[in-house]
Amino acid sequence: MDSLPIGDYALLSDCRSAALVSRDGSVDWLCFPRFDAPSVFCRLLDPAGGRFAIQPAGEFRASRRYVDQTMVLETTFTTAGGTAVLTDALALGRNDRGHHLGAGSPGVLLRRLACADGEMDAEVSYAPRPEYGLIRPFLVQVQGGVSARGGADRLLLSTPVSLDVAGDTATGRIRLAAGQAAVFALGHGQMAGSPLVPWTAEEITACLDDTVAGWRSWSAIHQNYEGPWGELVRHSGRVLQALTFEPTGAIVAAPTTSLPEAVGGERNWDYRYTWVRDASLTMGALWVAACPHEASKFFTFLAYAAASQLQDGADLQIMFGIGGERDLSERELPHLAGWRGSRPVRVGNGAWRQRQLDVYGELLGAAQLLVDQLGELDPVTQQFLTAAANTAASRWQEKDQGIWEIRGEPRDFLYSKLMCWVALDRAIALAGQLSAEDRVDGWASARDEIRAAIAERGWNQRAGAFTQAFGSEDLDASALMLVIAGFLPGDDPRMKATIDAIAQRLTDKRGLVYRYRAPDGLAGEEGAFLLCTFWLAQAQALAGHVEAATATFERAVAAINDVGLLAEEVDPASSQMIGNFPQAFSHIGLINAAWAITQAQRLTSG
Repeated sequence: MDSLPIGDYALLSDCRSAALVSRDGSVDWLCFPRFDAPSVFCRLLDPAGGRFAIQPAGEFRASRRYVDQTMVLETTFTTAGGTAVLTDALALGRNDRGHHLGAGSPGVLLRRLACADGEMDAEVSYAPRPEYGLIRPFLVQVQGGVSARGGADRLLLSTPVSLDVAGDTATGRIRLAAGQAAVFALGHGQMAGSPLVPWTAEEITACLDDTVAGWRSWSAIHQNYEGPWGELVRHSGRVLQALTFEPTGAIVAAPTTSLPEAVGGERNWDYRYTWVRDASLTMGALWVAACPHEASKFFTFLAYAAASQLQDGADLQIMFGIGGERDLSERELPHLAGWRGSRPVRVGNGAWRQRQLDVYGELLGAAQLLVDQLGELDPVTQQFLTAAANTAASRWQEKDQGIWEIRGEPRDFLYSKLMCWVALDRAIALAGQLSAEDRVDGWASARDEIRAAIAERGWNQRAGAFTQAFGSEDLDASALMLVIAGFLPGDDPRMKATIDAIAQRLTDKRGLVYRYRAPDGLAGEEGAFLLCTFWLAQAQALAGHVEAATATFERAVAAINDVGLLAEEVDPASSQMIGNFPQAFSHIGLINAAWAITQAQRLTSG
C-alpha cells in the first residue's frame, strides 16, 4: 500500500495526545497517553504499523468536517444504498470546560457510525500495534469488547458490535438501517494499573456529546477575532489548543514524527516537542486567536522548564519535552518503512543539543508581549530573564546553528543576531518588572552594537538584500523578521528591497516561499515552507503593500486541506503538503499574517 497523502488526514485531540484519521475512516496514528508517547497505531509510517478502520463495504464517497467550533470530526459516507456519518473524537474529561479543557481526559478514542438514510454495510478492522509497531498483541474477546494483551500497555476496545478475532487483528461487518448506530471506545492504561472496564453504548454516546460541549465552551470564551479569513483564524486557534499538552501548557510543534520534508529523503524529524524558538510568535498568535490565559500558561511552562539553565555559563536549551524534559536523545526505528519510503524514521530530536542564540530574544519577546498578564514576576523568573538578556549581550558575536538548525558548521546567522537585539530591546522595556534598572545602560550599549553589525554586515550589496548570514549572498526567509520583530520599519528602503528579493527569488512556481536554497549539510531538497510564506505576507502588510500581502496569504492558504489543516511544507513537484502534520508554526503564521493584513487594511482605509 502506498502511503496516503498527508492532507488526507484530520486531527483528533484531547489536549494530551493526538490521532490522525484518514478520509476513508482509518485511524492511522494514535499515541497514548501523551503526544510524545509510543504509538498504538502507526500505519502512517508503515503499512504494517496498525490501524483502526471503520468504512462502508464496497464503493463509497466521503466528505468530512469538524463539528462547529470543535475538533470533533464528522465523516459522511455515501453509497448506492444509503448515507452514514462517522463521528470521531478523543474524549475530554467529563464536564471539562473553558480553560480546563483536557484536564480530566481519560485517554479514550470515541467512534460512532450512524446511518442517516437508507441502509449501509460497513466493515471494521482493528489492528493495534503498540510501541511503534514492535508489538503485535494477542486480542481476546471479553464481555463488551476486545482486550489486547502484550507489552506495557493495556488496550480495551468497547463495543456492542460482535468482532471476529484472529490473533492480532479483529474484524467485523455490520449492517445499519436509518436511525441505527454502532459505537466504539478504545481505552488505554498501563499494565501495572487497574484493569480497564468496558463502556456501554450509552456511556460512549454521552461522552461524545460532552466532548462536543467541551470544545464549544472553549471556543465561546476564546475566539473573538473579527476580520478577514475569520473562520480560518478561529479554526487555527482551535488547532493550537489541540496541540497543547494541558498538564503543562506546552505546545507541540506537530503531533507526528518523521513525515518528510522531502519525499523519500532523510529530512525526517520528530516534532512532538516544544521549541523555545516558537515562543514570541506563538504568543502573538494566541493573543489574536485564543486568549491571554493560554499564552501565559505556555510562557510559564517555558520559564520553568528553562529556569536553571543559565547558571554556570551554560547555553539555554532550544527545546524541551512537553513535560519539561531536557534529554530528547534521538534514535532511529529501522523496522518502519517510513511514509512513502522516507527513512530513517526517528523518535527524539538531536537538535536539543544544538546552540541557537535566538532563543534569548524569543523568551524576552514573549515576556514583553505578556507583561500585563504576568503581573509581578517572581524572583526566580526575574533572575532568569535578566540572565537571558545578559547572555545575549555577552554572546551575540558568537556563531551558532541558526533558526533552521542547520547541521553544519556554526555561522554568524543574521536571525540569531537579530534575536539577540530583540532580547536586549525587550529587556530594556521590562527593566522595571525585572528589577534590573541598573543593567539598562549596558544592555543599551550592546543593543546598539548589534544594530550596527546587522546594518553593516547583514546587508549584502550583490544580493541587494539582507541575507542568511554575515558575508553570505544567500537569501533566507528569516530576514523577513527584521520588520516583523520591529528592528526596521516597513518603509525602510533596504527592508523593502529584501521583501521584494524574497518574493521574486526565493519562491517556487506558485509563489510559495522557501526557507533558503543554500547547502545545509543534508542530502536532497525540501519543499516550500508555509510559515515563511505567511511571513512574507505579514512583512508585505507591514510595508504597506496590502494587495501583495493579500495575494501571498491566499497562495499559502490554498494549500489547506478540506478540514482546515496545514502541514509544514508544500512539495514543489506534486503540490501536496509534506512534513509533520498538522504544523503549529504554519497555523501560527496564518494567524499572525491575517492580523497584520487586517491592521494594514484599517490604516489604509482610515
